[in-house]
Amino acid sequence: MEPVLDQLIDQLSEEEDRIPESRYPVLDALAKIIREERKAKEPVRLNFICTHNSRRSQIAQIWAHAAAAAYQIPHMEMYSGGTEATAFHPNAVRAMRTLGFRISLSEQQQKENPRYEISVGTGLPSLTCYSKRFDESLPKDESFVAVMTCSDADQNCPVVPGATSRIPLTYEDPKAFDGTDREQQAYLNTAVEIGREIIRVFRRL
Repeated sequence: MEPVLDQLIDQLSEEEDRIPESRYPVLDALAKIIREERKAKEPVRLNFICTHNSRRSQIAQIWAHAAAAAYQIPHMEMYSGGTEATAFHPNAVRAMRTLGFRISLSEQQQKENPRYEISVGTGLPSLTCYSKRFDESLPKDESFVAVMTCSDADQNCPVVPGATSRIPLTYEDPKAFDGTDREQQAYLNTAVEIGREIIRVFRRL
C-alpha cells in the first residue's frame, strides 16, 4: 500500500465519530451483506451505481478497492456503473489524485470516455475506471451487490437486474459546485466522506 494512502486510511478509520449516527444502520447493513456473501460464495462483487457513473460511484469503487487491500480482505471485486455512460469527471479524478491515489491514463483510450488505471501500491492489483452502464460493468450473468450511491439512481432503479442485494448508500453530488470557487474543496470533501464510510464498512468485515 502506498504510504500516503496507508496513513490516510488510518486517519479516516479514527474519524468514525465524524460520520453521522443516522448513517450507521445502512453502513452496518452493507457490512452484514458482505459478510453473508463471503460465507456463501467467492468472489464477492460490489457494483457501485450512480446515474452517470462519473463521480460518486467511481470514488466509492476506488475506496472499496483500497480498503480491501489495506485490510487484506481477499476475494473481493469492485465495479461501478450508471444508468447511462458519460465519463469519469476530471474533478473527481483530481480529488482522488490529491488524496494520494496514483491515477494514469490507460493505453486503451477513448477521447470522450477515457480509461484510467488506479494504483494503490506496488505489487497490488490495479483498477481500471471509466464510465459505463451498471449492466455492462462486470462479466455477463455474474451476480453482485448493488450499492446505490446517488438518490436519483436509487429512485429510478427500484430493481437492479443481477443484484443479490441492493442497498442505498447515497451522497450529495459535488457537481453542484462545478464552476465555482468551492469546486475543488467540494470534491475533496465528498471523496473524504465516501472514504470514511467505506473504511468503516470494511473494518467490520
